[in-house]
Amino acid sequence: MTQINHDPFFADARLNPCITEEEAKYFLENGFLIIRNVLGVDELGEVQREMARLYDYGMKTVVDHPDFRYAKGMKSGQSTLHRIEYVIDKSDTMKALLGHPYILASVEKLQGRNFIPTWDSMVLKAPGEGIVVPWHRDAAFPEGCSDPRPIFNVDFYLDEADLKTCLWVIPGSHLWSQAEADERCRRDGFQTDDAIPVPMKPGDVILHNIEVLHGSPAGDGNPLRRTVYYEFRPGEIEAAQGPHTLEYLSLKQNMLIDCIERRQQQPYAAGETAFVYRPAGAFAIPEPQQPQQYRFAHETYWRHG
Repeated sequence: MTQINHDPFFADARLNPCITEEEAKYFLENGFLIIRNVLGVDELGEVQREMARLYDYGMKTVVDHPDFRYAKGMKSGQSTLHRIEYVIDKSDTMKALLGHPYILASVEKLQGRNFIPTWDSMVLKAPGEGIVVPWHRDAAFPEGCSDPRPIFNVDFYLDEADLKTCLWVIPGSHLWSQAEADERCRRDGFQTDDAIPVPMKPGDVILHNIEVLHGSPAGDGNPLRRTVYYEFRPGEIEAAQGPHTLEYLSLKQNMLIDCIERRQQQPYAAGETAFVYRPAGAFAIPEPQQPQQYRFAHETYWRHG
Protein backbone atom coordinates (compact mmCIF):
# COMPACT_ATOMS: atom_id res chain seq x y z
CA MET A 1 0.00 0.00 0.00
CA THR A 2 1.34 3.43 -0.96
CA GLN A 3 2.09 5.65 2.02
CA ILE A 4 0.27 8.94 1.44
CA ASN A 5 1.98 12.22 2.26
CA HIS A 6 -0.51 15.06 1.98
CA ASP A 7 2.26 17.68 1.90
CA PRO A 8 4.12 16.79 -1.31
CA PHE A 9 7.70 17.80 -1.92
CA PHE A 10 8.29 20.57 -4.46
CA ALA A 11 11.08 22.32 -6.33
CA ASP A 12 11.50 26.07 -6.88
CA ALA A 13 12.68 27.11 -10.34
CA ARG A 14 14.17 30.34 -8.98
CA LEU A 15 16.84 28.50 -6.98
CA ASN A 16 18.65 26.29 -9.51
CA PRO A 17 19.20 25.98 -13.29
CA CYS A 18 17.29 22.68 -13.28
CA ILE A 19 15.87 20.18 -10.81
CA THR A 20 18.33 18.86 -8.24
CA GLU A 21 19.37 15.26 -7.64
CA GLU A 22 17.01 15.09 -4.65
CA GLU A 23 14.13 16.44 -6.72
CA ALA A 24 14.87 14.02 -9.57
CA LYS A 25 14.87 11.14 -7.06
CA TYR A 26 11.49 12.24 -5.70
CA PHE A 27 10.07 12.34 -9.24
CA LEU A 28 11.39 8.89 -10.13
CA GLU A 29 9.99 7.37 -6.93
CA ASN A 30 6.60 9.11 -6.91
CA GLY A 31 5.87 9.68 -10.60
CA PHE A 32 5.34 13.42 -10.27
CA LEU A 33 7.08 16.58 -9.11
CA ILE A 34 5.68 20.06 -8.41
CA ILE A 35 7.89 22.95 -9.56
CA ARG A 36 6.96 26.41 -8.33
CA ASN A 37 7.67 29.73 -10.08
CA VAL A 38 8.67 28.41 -13.51
CA LEU A 39 7.06 31.23 -15.50
CA GLY A 40 7.80 34.83 -14.63
CA VAL A 41 5.07 37.47 -14.63
CA ASP A 42 5.73 38.71 -18.17
CA GLU A 43 5.94 35.29 -19.80
CA LEU A 44 2.94 34.03 -17.87
CA GLY A 45 0.92 37.00 -19.09
CA GLU A 46 1.88 36.32 -22.71
CA VAL A 47 1.00 32.64 -22.43
CA GLN A 48 -2.32 33.41 -20.74
CA ARG A 49 -3.26 35.91 -23.45
CA GLU A 50 -2.39 33.53 -26.27
CA MET A 51 -4.33 30.66 -24.73
CA ALA A 52 -7.27 33.00 -24.03
CA ARG A 53 -7.31 33.78 -27.75
CA LEU A 54 -7.53 30.09 -28.66
CA TYR A 55 -10.03 29.43 -25.87
CA ASP A 56 -12.33 32.24 -27.02
CA TYR A 57 -12.17 30.99 -30.60
CA GLY A 58 -13.05 27.44 -29.57
CA MET A 59 -15.84 28.53 -27.23
CA LYS A 60 -17.73 30.78 -29.67
CA THR A 61 -19.05 27.76 -31.48
CA VAL A 62 -18.23 24.09 -31.90
CA VAL A 63 -15.22 24.33 -34.20
CA ASP A 64 -15.20 21.72 -36.94
CA HIS A 65 -11.50 20.94 -36.64
CA PRO A 66 -9.80 17.86 -35.16
CA ASP A 67 -7.52 19.99 -32.97
CA PHE A 68 -10.48 21.38 -30.99
CA ARG A 69 -11.98 18.72 -28.73
CA TYR A 70 -15.34 18.94 -26.97
CA ALA A 71 -17.12 17.05 -24.19
CA LYS A 72 -20.49 17.31 -22.46
CA GLY A 73 -20.52 20.14 -19.92
CA MET A 74 -21.64 19.01 -16.45
CA LYS A 75 -23.80 22.13 -15.99
CA SER A 76 -25.09 23.04 -19.45
CA GLY A 77 -25.17 19.54 -20.95
CA GLN A 78 -23.87 21.13 -24.15
CA SER A 79 -20.71 20.39 -26.12
CA THR A 80 -18.01 22.27 -24.24
CA LEU A 81 -14.41 22.85 -25.27
CA HIS A 82 -12.03 20.82 -23.12
CA ARG A 83 -8.85 20.34 -25.18
CA ILE A 84 -6.85 22.00 -27.97
CA GLU A 85 -4.11 20.04 -29.75
CA TYR A 86 -0.86 21.28 -31.34
CA VAL A 87 -0.67 24.60 -29.49
CA ILE A 88 2.94 25.14 -30.62
CA ASP A 89 1.69 25.34 -34.20
CA LYS A 90 -0.93 27.92 -33.23
CA SER A 91 1.17 30.44 -31.29
CA ASP A 92 4.69 31.89 -31.41
CA THR A 93 4.50 32.33 -27.63
CA MET A 94 4.01 28.58 -27.26
CA LYS A 95 7.02 27.98 -29.49
CA ALA A 96 9.12 30.10 -27.14
CA LEU A 97 7.69 28.24 -24.15
CA LEU A 98 9.10 24.98 -25.52
CA GLY A 99 12.57 26.54 -25.29
CA HIS A 100 12.34 27.23 -21.53
CA PRO A 101 15.89 26.52 -20.27
CA TYR A 102 14.98 25.29 -16.77
CA ILE A 103 12.45 22.84 -18.19
CA LEU A 104 14.71 21.55 -20.96
CA ALA A 105 17.68 21.14 -18.59
CA SER A 106 15.41 19.17 -16.23
CA VAL A 107 14.16 16.98 -19.07
CA GLU A 108 17.76 16.31 -20.11
CA LYS A 109 18.64 15.39 -16.52
CA LEU A 110 15.87 12.76 -16.45
CA GLN A 111 15.93 11.49 -20.05
CA GLY A 112 19.42 12.17 -21.38
CA ARG A 113 20.64 14.49 -24.10
CA ASN A 114 18.72 12.78 -26.94
CA PHE A 115 15.25 13.67 -25.65
CA ILE A 116 12.46 14.41 -28.12
CA PRO A 117 9.42 16.73 -27.69
CA THR A 118 6.35 14.71 -28.69
CA TRP A 119 2.85 15.93 -27.71
CA ASP A 120 1.72 19.54 -27.11
CA SER A 121 -1.82 20.53 -26.10
CA MET A 122 -3.94 22.58 -23.74
CA VAL A 123 -6.52 20.90 -21.49
CA LEU A 124 -9.09 23.07 -19.80
CA LYS A 125 -12.16 23.18 -17.62
CA ALA A 126 -14.62 25.82 -18.79
CA PRO A 127 -16.11 27.98 -16.01
CA GLY A 128 -18.97 26.27 -14.21
CA GLU A 129 -18.89 23.19 -16.43
CA GLY A 130 -16.57 21.13 -14.22
CA ILE A 131 -15.93 18.31 -16.68
CA VAL A 132 -14.68 15.35 -14.67
CA VAL A 133 -11.34 13.77 -15.58
CA PRO A 134 -11.59 10.14 -14.41
CA TRP A 135 -8.63 8.27 -12.93
CA HIS A 136 -6.33 7.32 -15.79
CA ARG A 137 -2.85 6.85 -17.12
CA ASP A 138 -1.93 9.09 -20.05
CA ALA A 139 -0.37 6.19 -21.94
CA ALA A 140 1.39 2.89 -21.42
CA PHE A 141 5.16 2.61 -21.29
CA PRO A 142 6.31 0.81 -24.45
CA GLU A 143 5.82 -2.94 -24.03
CA GLY A 144 9.03 -4.92 -23.68
CA CYS A 145 11.19 -1.81 -23.18
CA SER A 146 13.89 -2.26 -20.53
CA ASP A 147 15.15 1.33 -20.62
CA PRO A 148 14.45 2.73 -17.12
CA ARG A 149 14.24 6.38 -18.13
CA PRO A 150 10.81 7.97 -17.67
CA ILE A 151 8.43 9.31 -20.29
CA PHE A 152 6.59 12.29 -18.87
CA ASN A 153 4.52 15.41 -19.38
CA VAL A 154 5.41 18.94 -18.33
CA ASP A 155 2.16 20.59 -17.15
CA PHE A 156 2.21 24.41 -17.24
CA TYR A 157 -0.57 25.88 -15.08
CA LEU A 158 -2.10 29.11 -16.38
CA ASP A 159 -4.77 29.46 -13.69
CA GLU A 160 -5.02 28.68 -10.01
CA ALA A 161 -6.10 25.15 -9.13
CA ASP A 162 -7.36 25.03 -5.55
CA LEU A 163 -8.50 22.07 -3.49
CA LYS A 164 -11.87 22.09 -5.27
CA THR A 165 -10.49 22.07 -8.81
CA CYS A 166 -6.95 20.68 -8.66
CA LEU A 167 -5.42 17.50 -9.99
CA TRP A 168 -5.26 14.45 -7.72
CA VAL A 169 -2.35 12.02 -7.99
CA ILE A 170 -1.67 8.55 -6.60
CA PRO A 171 2.05 8.63 -5.68
CA GLY A 172 4.05 5.67 -6.93
CA SER A 173 1.25 4.32 -9.13
CA HIS A 174 3.49 4.56 -12.20
CA LEU A 175 5.24 1.49 -10.75
CA TRP A 176 2.04 -0.58 -10.61
CA SER A 177 1.20 -3.32 -13.06
CA GLN A 178 -1.40 -2.57 -15.70
CA ALA A 179 -3.80 -4.93 -13.94
CA GLU A 180 -3.43 -2.99 -10.67
CA ALA A 181 -3.96 0.32 -12.48
CA ASP A 182 -7.02 -1.01 -14.33
CA GLU A 183 -8.57 -2.23 -11.08
CA ARG A 184 -8.07 1.17 -9.45
CA CYS A 185 -9.58 3.01 -12.41
CA ARG A 186 -12.68 0.79 -12.37
CA ARG A 187 -13.72 1.83 -8.86
CA ASP A 188 -17.00 3.70 -8.64
CA GLY A 189 -16.90 7.45 -8.21
CA PHE A 190 -13.84 9.65 -7.82
CA GLN A 191 -12.29 8.05 -4.73
CA THR A 192 -9.29 9.84 -3.18
CA ASP A 193 -8.45 7.73 -0.12
CA ASP A 194 -5.09 6.68 -1.63
CA ALA A 195 -4.39 9.95 -3.47
CA ILE A 196 -3.16 13.47 -2.75
CA PRO A 197 -4.44 16.81 -4.07
CA VAL A 198 -1.99 19.02 -5.96
CA PRO A 199 -3.02 22.70 -5.64
CA MET A 200 -1.21 24.94 -8.11
CA LYS A 201 -0.64 28.63 -8.80
CA PRO A 202 -0.38 30.25 -12.25
CA GLY A 203 3.17 29.80 -13.52
CA ASP A 204 3.76 26.57 -11.61
CA VAL A 205 4.55 23.27 -13.32
CA ILE A 206 4.01 19.58 -12.61
CA LEU A 207 6.19 16.90 -14.12
CA HIS A 208 4.11 13.72 -14.31
CA ASN A 209 5.03 10.28 -15.56
CA ILE A 210 2.69 9.03 -18.31
CA GLU A 211 1.87 5.99 -16.17
CA VAL A 212 1.10 7.71 -12.87
CA LEU A 213 -2.62 7.58 -12.05
CA HIS A 214 -4.23 11.01 -11.88
CA GLY A 215 -7.53 12.78 -12.46
CA SER A 216 -9.81 15.49 -11.11
CA PRO A 217 -13.40 15.57 -9.87
CA ALA A 218 -16.17 17.48 -11.59
CA GLY A 219 -16.22 20.43 -9.19
CA ASP A 220 -19.18 22.73 -8.62
CA GLY A 221 -19.07 26.27 -9.97
CA ASN A 222 -15.43 25.93 -10.99
CA PRO A 223 -13.52 28.89 -12.45
CA LEU A 224 -11.60 28.58 -15.72
CA ARG A 225 -8.66 26.20 -15.39
CA ARG A 226 -6.15 25.87 -18.25
CA THR A 227 -3.08 23.63 -18.36
CA VAL A 228 -0.60 23.33 -21.22
CA TYR A 229 1.00 19.90 -21.63
CA TYR A 230 4.34 19.26 -23.36
CA GLU A 231 5.37 15.60 -23.45
CA PHE A 232 8.99 14.44 -23.82
CA ARG A 233 10.43 11.00 -24.57
CA PRO A 234 14.01 9.66 -24.64
CA GLY A 235 15.08 9.41 -28.27
CA GLU A 236 16.49 5.93 -27.75
CA ILE A 237 13.09 4.63 -26.59
CA GLU A 238 11.28 6.28 -29.49
CA ALA A 239 13.79 4.93 -32.02
CA ALA A 240 13.58 1.38 -30.67
CA GLN A 241 9.92 1.16 -29.68
CA GLY A 242 8.02 3.97 -31.37
CA PRO A 243 5.24 4.88 -31.63
CA HIS A 244 6.58 7.44 -34.12
CA THR A 245 8.77 6.95 -37.18
CA LEU A 246 12.42 7.99 -37.27
CA GLU A 247 11.48 10.82 -39.64
CA TYR A 248 9.23 12.27 -36.95
CA LEU A 249 12.10 12.36 -34.46
CA SER A 250 14.36 14.48 -36.65
CA LEU A 251 11.49 16.81 -37.58
CA LYS A 252 10.70 17.42 -33.92
CA GLN A 253 14.37 17.89 -33.05
CA ASN A 254 14.66 20.64 -35.67
CA MET A 255 11.49 22.19 -34.34
CA LEU A 256 12.95 22.20 -30.82
CA ILE A 257 16.14 23.91 -31.98
CA ASP A 258 14.07 26.56 -33.76
CA CYS A 259 11.94 27.14 -30.65
CA ILE A 260 15.03 27.57 -28.47
CA GLU A 261 16.29 30.24 -30.89
CA ARG A 262 12.89 31.93 -30.97
CA ARG A 263 12.84 32.14 -27.18
CA GLN A 264 16.06 34.14 -27.19
CA GLN A 265 14.27 36.92 -29.08
CA GLN A 266 11.61 37.35 -26.39
CA PRO A 267 11.98 40.30 -23.97
CA TYR A 268 11.05 38.12 -20.99
CA ALA A 269 13.95 35.79 -21.81
CA ALA A 270 16.54 38.58 -21.51
CA GLY A 271 19.23 37.54 -19.06
CA GLU A 272 18.49 33.83 -19.40
CA THR A 273 21.19 31.37 -20.30
CA ALA A 274 19.72 29.62 -23.32
CA PHE A 275 19.51 25.85 -23.24
CA VAL A 276 21.93 24.10 -25.59
CA TYR A 277 20.37 21.05 -27.21
CA ARG A 278 23.23 18.66 -27.97
CA PRO A 279 21.96 15.28 -29.13
CA ALA A 280 24.68 12.78 -29.92
CA GLY A 281 25.38 9.70 -32.03
CA ALA A 282 22.54 8.68 -34.32
CA PHE A 283 20.47 11.58 -32.93
CA ALA A 284 22.99 14.34 -33.71
CA ILE A 285 21.76 17.27 -35.83
CA PRO A 286 24.92 18.65 -37.53
CA GLU A 287 23.04 21.20 -39.66
CA PRO A 288 19.65 22.19 -38.23
CA GLN A 289 16.91 22.71 -40.79
CA GLN A 290 14.32 25.48 -40.61
CA PRO A 291 10.96 23.82 -39.89
CA GLN A 292 8.45 24.03 -42.71
CA GLN A 293 5.62 23.48 -40.25
CA TYR A 294 4.99 23.02 -36.52
CA ARG A 295 2.02 20.67 -36.61
CA PHE A 296 3.20 17.09 -37.02
CA ALA A 297 0.02 15.03 -36.86
CA HIS A 298 0.75 11.87 -34.91
CA GLU A 299 -1.32 9.65 -37.17
CA THR A 300 0.83 10.68 -40.13
CA TYR A 301 3.95 9.39 -38.38
CA TRP A 302 2.69 6.26 -36.60
CA ARG A 303 5.21 3.51 -37.15
CA HIS A 304 2.66 0.73 -37.53
CA GLY A 305 0.00 2.42 -39.64
